[in-house]
Amino acid sequence: MGGLVYFSSASGNTARFVARLGIPAQRIPVRPDDPLPMPDGPYVLICPTYADGQGRGAVAKPVIRFLNDPARRALLRGVIAGGNRNFGATYGLAAEVISGKCAVPILFKFELAGTETDVARVRAGLDEFWGMECSTAL
Repeated sequence: MGGLVYFSSASGNTARFVARLGIPAQRIPVRPDDPLPMPDGPYVLICPTYADGQGRGAVAKPVIRFLNDPARRALLRGVIAGGNRNFGATYGLAAEVISGKCAVPILFKFELAGTETDVARVRAGLDEFWGMECSTAL
């Protein structure tokens, strides 16, 4: 199975979601002075959305900084977005932006800290995704 990398702000919604997945994950730090993780293999990124009403700022600056490194970006295989459905068209917009810029699939979107159903679906989906990834690499 591949790795997980995630970003979570002070609200902690994404961190709570990732903790409930029970899968080892590296966290992109909030503070710009803290060192960025370097995945040691292919990974899926879990990222909340922070957009204004027009969709600007959907991807958090620490995530942009992380993905601006070509070595990190080359290992990205998919993206999962957190968000809030109250924001309508911008719900999960970070995944759309990352998917478009990095040419990786959007695997799932979940609201706030996710439900137990979201956790189960993401766990099962990641198992299937990494299984497909392995079989296509042979």
